[in-house]
Amino acid sequence: MSPFWEKAFYLFTFLTQGSSFLNPRAYAIMHRMHHAYSDTEKDPHSPHFMKDVWGLMMKTKRIYHDFVYYKTEPEEAFKGNYPMWPLVDKISDTWAVRIGFGVAYFLVYFFFAAHWWMFLLLPIHFLMGPIQGAIVNWCGHKYGYQNFDNHDQSKNSFPIEIFLMGELFQNNHHKSPNSPNFAKKWFEFDPTYPVMKFLNFIGVIHLRKP
Repeated sequence: MSPFWEKAFYLFTFLTQGSSFLNPRAYAIMHRMHHAYSDTEKDPHSPHFMKDVWGLMMKTKRIYHDFVYYKTEPEEAFKGNYPMWPLVDKISDTWAVRIGFGVAYFLVYFFFAAHWWMFLLLPIHFLMGPIQGAIVNWCGHKYGYQNFDNHDQSKNSFPIEIFLMGELFQNNHHKSPNSPNFAKKWFEFDPTYPVMKFLNFIGVIHLRKP
């Protein structure tokens, strides 16, 4: 991305993720660790060392916070080449902003919910980032099939992955982590790839050649 589009998407991500906005630097470091140490004890979010999804979420949260607040220094191989915007990171990580988003979500339900049970969906809105991450890392390394032997437990969960925009093609992704298309077999479909192709076509992003 150009500097302009990087800032535009950075801000857009903050506005859409709201109360569960994830710091891009901390997320990038953890994701690189996940690939380097997939399904080993050094993996920040492998389900194979946790009793349940809640434990996985709490472990991920602790490691994430250590990187956000610079309590832990990442290995040299995991540093650099990630977007940073200190002002947005500082604002997004305040309780006032997170609670503000939560109140906004509640008001939308208050004025537009058709039935009382819809309010039960609010916790998902409050914690969409951690919940989505937990689903991908738990299900993507426990359930499904493998196209490749990556020396880990990564799985493809087709066709459920469509609901997570292709992210549950974890086995394919671990085989080719730099590929923008997570689908590899003829019957697989990554919904995010056509979006990226379109953004590349109009010049918003630039997809590197293999």
